[in-house]
Amino acid sequence: MGQLRQKGRVASAAWPFYFAAATRAQLAKILNVDCRIVLAVALVLFFETTAQSQDEKSISDLRSALIALSPGTVDPNEAALLSETAHDISRQLAREYGVTGDPAVHNYLISIGARKRGICADYVHDIGARLRELRFKTLVLHWGTAWEKESTENNGLVVTARNQAFEDGIILDGWRRAGRLFWCRVRDDHEYEIELYPALNQLGKQSRSGITAWKEDLKGTTSLQPQPASLKPQKKRKSSGQVRN
Repeated sequence: MGQLRQKGRVASAAWPFYFAAATRAQLAKILNVDCRIVLAVALVLFFETTAQSQDEKSISDLRSALIALSPGTVDPNEAALLSETAHDISRQLAREYGVTGDPAVHNYLISIGARKRGICADYVHDIGARLRELRFKTLVLHWGTAWEKESTENNGLVVTARNQAFEDGIILDGWRRAGRLFWCRVRDDHEYEIELYPALNQLGKQSRSGITAWKEDLKGTTSLQPQPASLKPQKKRKSSGQVRN
């Protein structure tokens, strides 16, 4: 009996040490999980901050490029509004479409039914619909298509000044960079340029032609134009008529 009591006292004395060891192990596990959460949050904030700073510069640069289309006629306020709206909507659409990586992979997910929307034409339609509502007076929206009906087909918005040629405009492409708005002069878009010597490109040599593959889709352009303001129906005036005797 004495031995049992002795063992009991030893066990009781040892219990705080077991408890302390277990507590330290649990605490270490909790801290490990918390560190992972903190790291994940820090990475998200870092990438969001980086993306935001990139967008801010791109928004400012696009505004300047739009004004430069026709410095004497393009309204700087319209240029700023178009630039900021296009950038914001493009990011928003990527989230709505569920884009998580390479846009070509997203197209594949659409083809197998895993995603519903998010091809290049969806970006043009949805960004264009929002810009159309703003009813710009000094800027014009066009629908551009490159390599139509081919596997490499792309669609984009092209913005020009009033009475300016399509080829002199600026291409806006939300699909190409998975929601991060890509833009450049139509003539400077080397990713969509007609190749004069394809064999040289296969050998790793550049053969820039300077001939853009972008062409205007007139039907699509029509869909991007603001609808005329509906006229309120005028109330018919009641004829006084002549009182007959």
